[in-house]
Amino acid sequence: QVQLVESGGGLVQAGGSLRLSCAASGRIFSIDDMGWYRQAPGNQRELVASITSGGNTNYTDSVKGRFTISRDNAKKTVYLQMNSLKPEDTAVYYCKAVIFSTFGPRGNYWGQGTQVTVSS
Repeated sequence: QVQLVESGGGLVQAGGSLRLSCAASGRIFSIDDMGWYRQAPGNQRELVASITSGGNTNYTDSVKGRFTISRDNAKKTVYLQMNSLKPEDTAVYYCKAVIFSTFGPRGNYWGQGTQVTVSS
């Protein structure tokens, strides 16, 4: 089995910072793309940022210049550094990883979600 466990969410004032982490564990052969998504109440889940195994990154326009995605392949962990947070960043943040497991084909795996709340 494969698990993704997120941490680092919480309540912060506008202009503040948070760092999210997502660690993959289990019967993993290799990890391809990793990313962070978010879903606010009443909205669809949207891609925030993604990073390839080689380190190429992609961001949604609303977070460019404020958020930074990174990964530590040895630790099987992806991070999201969020600076200059705004109330509109409030959402449940989910990590996703494309993982080649040792017991089956490549699959998309999701974390359980972590709440980020930005107060004005």
